[in-house]
Amino acid sequence: MTMTRRGVAQGVAAMFVVVGVCSLAYVAWVVADARAYQAQAYARLAAASGLPGPAPRARREGDLLGQIHSARIGLRAVIVEGDSSAVLRRAVGHVADTPAPGESGNIALAAHRDTLFRPLRQIRAGDVITVTAGGREVHYEVEWTAVVAPDALEVLEPTEGRTLTLITCHPFSFVGAAPNRFVVRARAVSAGVRVVPDE
Repeated sequence: MTMTRRGVAQGVAAMFVVVGVCSLAYVAWVVADARAYQAQAYARLAAASGLPGPAPRARREGDLLGQIHSARIGLRAVIVEGDSSAVLRRAVGHVADTPAPGESGNIALAAHRDTLFRPLRQIRAGDVITVTAGGREVHYEVEWTAVVAPDALEVLEPTEGRTLTLITCHPFSFVGAAPNRFVVRARAVSAGVRVVPDE
């Protein structure tokens, strides 16, 4: 009986080890895939800088829109149209039905707390966030942060002037599906400076 219990215990322990290794491998693959996608997207942005943009058309999920950057907290990522799980696994997603990066109004961007938006743990009022899109840079200054319920859709409502809303899950250290959302609200402090490509 003792040997049977010991065998079962060893089998269960081996199973946990296998599950743990597989989980770590999956996380490593997700991070590596996101980094590879970001590198390719930055190369596409660099190649397109200074060139006339494509003819206006309806945005489609997965379209590369621009980039977001905040030096103090080490945030740097490309922005892609859409907020599906496929998009958010690799990029910062632009929330549908909000103005596109570079436009006036309340631009909403979302990303995962354990990958691209992890630096938001350190953000504070007064920090500057730069969004580059359509050949222009807009600088935003953080006004406030808040923790809200997942259904707090008021953060997506239209605003006067140029506003940026960043959304990620909260708490940052939570394992599994986090119960709340962390919101960053910033207001534009520049109207959009034309980006001059390097010679």
